[in-house]
Amino acid sequence: MSLLSSKRRGLRLAGATSADAPIGLLAGSGRFPILFAEAARRQGLKVACVGIRYEAPEILRELCDSFEVVGVSKLGGMIRSFQRREARRIVMAGKVTKSVMYTPGRFVRLWPDLRMIRFWLQTLSDKRDDSILLGVIAEFERDGMSFASALDYCPELLVTQGVLTRRRPSASELKDVEFGWMLAKEMGRLDVGQSVAVKESAAVAVEAIEGTDRCIERAGQLCRSGGWTLVKVAKPQQDMRFDVPTIGLTTIENLHKAGAKVLAIEAGKTIVIDQPDVVALADRYGLSIVALER
Repeated sequence: MSLLSSKRRGLRLAGATSADAPIGLLAGSGRFPILFAEAARRQGLKVACVGIRYEAPEILRELCDSFEVVGVSKLGGMIRSFQRREARRIVMAGKVTKSVMYTPGRFVRLWPDLRMIRFWLQTLSDKRDDSILLGVIAEFERDGMSFASALDYCPELLVTQGVLTRRRPSASELKDVEFGWMLAKEMGRLDVGQSVAVKESAAVAVEAIEGTDRCIERAGQLCRSGGWTLVKVAKPQQDMRFDVPTIGLTTIENLHKAGAKVLAIEAGKTIVIDQPDVVALADRYGLSIVALER
């Protein structure tokens, strides 16, 4: 029996210790939470989903054994929802729009519950991504819950090393990948972002709170001649339970629209959603995708 099949069998057995103990899914936007729910169903696991309002896909109602929508600022509401369903093991999957934290009148618009207010104003020392998400995990742990990586249940989503597309990067493009990799890793170490746009060994755009898609859009505006490279990597301190680098069809569409020619990602630490479709679309656009291990 292979190591991977043994691991999956162990997960099924762990999930089957109590028929009434579902896996909790804290779901944001995109295809990742859908793919997780489908993988859990194939493994015979029950899923109790708490979907972030305005983010979680509606189809999760059909894929999960229970589904409840909770506002992004209702930390206590999320915890109570999982408690009602006796979910003790939780996974995060999907994207949450971070810029909502800085909308005008945010406390009125988001209407946080008391637990979120205490967490945001008293517990957090800073508002970096890792600080927020590790802090959220600690709040859940205070109520007897633990977090696992969603990728424990669907490891096939992680990309393997190699050039995925027909077009290979040129020597000059590989030089930009090398330069961009160094910058992206440093930005990740500082917990700023995971993506850097590069052309001719110059940083064109760096991802921050806006996310990868907006970073790509800005790079296209700043480098109208096109032909630039996007490097997207895991943070050196990457916690695979959350914020794992992810690309999909929308990423490729945006790169093409913005004039990029190369996408470099980190093998074994990047999720590629619907990989055959992603590669086919990149081939159609003449875009090169390379997955590297460093």
